[in-house]
Amino acid sequence: MEFFRQRTDIPFMRHALKFNIVSTLAFVIAVFFIVLKGLNLSVEFTGGTLIEIGYPEPPRIEDVRQALARDGYPDAQVQNFGSAREILIRMPNRDDLDTSRISERVMSSLAAAPGPAPELRRVEFVGPQVGKELATDGAMALLLVIFGIMAYLAMRFEWRFSVSAIIANLHDVIIIVGFFAFFQWEFSLAVLAAVLAVLGYSVNESVVVFDRVRETFKKKRGMTTPQVLDHAITAMISRTVITHGSTLMMVLAMLIFGGETLHYFALALTIGILFGIYSSIFVASPLVMWLGVSREQFVKPKKEKEEAVV
Repeated sequence: MEFFRQRTDIPFMRHALKFNIVSTLAFVIAVFFIVLKGLNLSVEFTGGTLIEIGYPEPPRIEDVRQALARDGYPDAQVQNFGSAREILIRMPNRDDLDTSRISERVMSSLAAAPGPAPELRRVEFVGPQVGKELATDGAMALLLVIFGIMAYLAMRFEWRFSVSAIIANLHDVIIIVGFFAFFQWEFSLAVLAAVLAVLGYSVNESVVVFDRVRETFKKKRGMTTPQVLDHAITAMISRTVITHGSTLMMVLAMLIFGGETLHYFALALTIGILFGIYSSIFVASPLVMWLGVSREQFVKPKKEKEEAVV
């Protein structure tokens, strides 16, 4: 199914060098912020206590922070959760905290503060060892997915395509993580799941484009390599609009209406989908061209029949 058909090939590869420079700069900047600022890891990774509190009327977040700071919790992180009448308090692990009674102390501190009366909704505790194991398991899952994709691409395509797709996928992952490092958005298990989903989503787009490139090399004999890449990408535009547009609508619905629980998960997916489209066209395809892909690598020359000797 196609919404439209582009009759004239768009010269994407004419601007390949410019986009590769932009991509390299974006990648370097993302790595810089990841190293400089690090990730704002959730309690799931660092260990600590999550306390969800509801109010009959929206409280002032600053008043809640000040009440907790006066009672010995200056490092508590307070944010709205779901609605303006609900807040989520993250209490990092400390040696001087009695985790068994921490919710009681927090509730007594907030009850004494001016404003509406608080109501305890939920308390979750994550030990430091559990958080460390989750971080290790999450990193291992990410590495296994990357190696699995590398193995699949190595079997599916010629090495130039495999290397290009792997670099494009890593580009997408680093960009997503870079956004979370720069803005200090909370990096949780849900966000890690979104990153893993983006890896699979991005490699699927690259595979579809590369399949069309391989097919075009075999069918179009008079085209140069840049022309083949332009033709293949242009032919995929209608499919890209349909698949990515429908996926993006669903993810944006989660981002807008999903509340705090799905916010960062949907945000990571949104960034990943947008950069997945970009990297398939302006990262992976130019890299294939720079690595020297050509028609001869896909079309075997015909052997001339030897004349029979009478």
